[in-house]
Amino acid sequence: MKDQKKPHSARLLEKAQQRGVEGSGARRRGYRLLLGLLLSAAISLFAYRRRSLSRSGVAGAVLTGTTTFGLGGWDWGLSLIFFFVSSSMLSHFREHEKAATAADKFSKGSRRDLGQVAANGGVATLLALGYGLAGTHALRETLQAGYIGSLATATADTWATELGVLSPQPPRLVTSGKPVSPGTSGGITLLGTGAAALGALALGTVFWALRRFRTSLAFLPLLGLVSGLAGSFLDSLLGATLQAMYYCPVCNKETERRIHRCGTNTTFLRGLPWMDNDVVNFIATLWGGLVGMGMHAGLRTARRTRHHTQYRTSSLTTGKR
Repeated sequence: MKDQKKPHSARLLEKAQQRGVEGSGARRRGYRLLLGLLLSAAISLFAYRRRSLSRSGVAGAVLTGTTTFGLGGWDWGLSLIFFFVSSSMLSHFREHEKAATAADKFSKGSRRDLGQVAANGGVATLLALGYGLAGTHALRETLQAGYIGSLATATADTWATELGVLSPQPPRLVTSGKPVSPGTSGGITLLGTGAAALGALALGTVFWALRRFRTSLAFLPLLGLVSGLAGSFLDSLLGATLQAMYYCPVCNKETERRIHRCGTNTTFLRGLPWMDNDVVNFIATLWGGLVGMGMHAGLRTARRTRHHTQYRTSSLTTGKR
C-alpha cells in the first residue's frame, strides 16, 4: 500500500500558505479597525458640534463604530452610519415643536450620551465582535441576521419616537388603547407606527444594497421589517408596563425623570425602578436581534427542505426512467 502521508516539504508549504492567508486577513482587519476609528471619530466629533452627542456619547460612538467597521466590515459599518445619521437628522427635525410638546416626558434630551449609545448599539456591537471571531460561514450569516434585526429595531424605535410625537392624533396606550399625552412611554400612533415600519424596512434595504442586491439576500428587507417591528413593539409594551415612571406633584405630570424639568424631585409612580428607557431599548434591540436570527434559521431550514424534496423528486423521476 502506498504511503498516504504528504511529504514533509508539502506540509511545510501548506502551513506557510495558511499563515500567509491568516496574516493577510489580520492585516485587512487591522486596516478596517484603523479606518473605522478615524471615520467614527470624525462623525462623532461632528455630531458633538451639532449637539447630537454628549462627550460620553462620543466615546461610546467611537467604540461602537470602530468595532463594527473593523470586525463586521464595510456593509456593517455603513449601515450603522445610516442609522446614526438618519436618527440624528430626525432628532433635529421640528426640534422646538417636539420640545414644547413632550420634552418633559423624556428622561434625556436630544444629545445622546453613553447610556443611549450602548442601549441602541450595544447589541449590534457585540454581534459585530462575534462575527469577526466566528469560525464558520453559517455562524457568521446568523450573526449578520441578528445585527440587521437589532439595528432595524433601533432605527424603527427612533424614527417612531421622533415622528410619532408630531402626530395630530393623540397616542393610545399599546396595552389598553387609552388615549395618553404625546411622549408617554407605551403610547403609539398611526404616524409613529408607520415611521417604525419605514425605518426598519429602510435599514434592511440599505444593508441589502450594500451587499450589491445579491439575489440570495433578497429577504433582508423583509427580515429588517419584521424584526424591527417586533423589537419596536416590545419597546412599547415594556414602556407601558415595566418601565419606571415618575410623577411631578408641582406640574401634575407623568415623566421618566427622577428630577423634573421644573427642578422638583418626582415621586415613583409605577414600573421597575431599575428599568429606565435605556434598559428598555437594550432589551428591545436584543429581542429584535433574536427575531432576526430566528427568521434566518427558519429560512435556512426551509431552503434545505425544499432542496431535499427537489433532489428526492429528481431521483425518483430518474429511477423510473
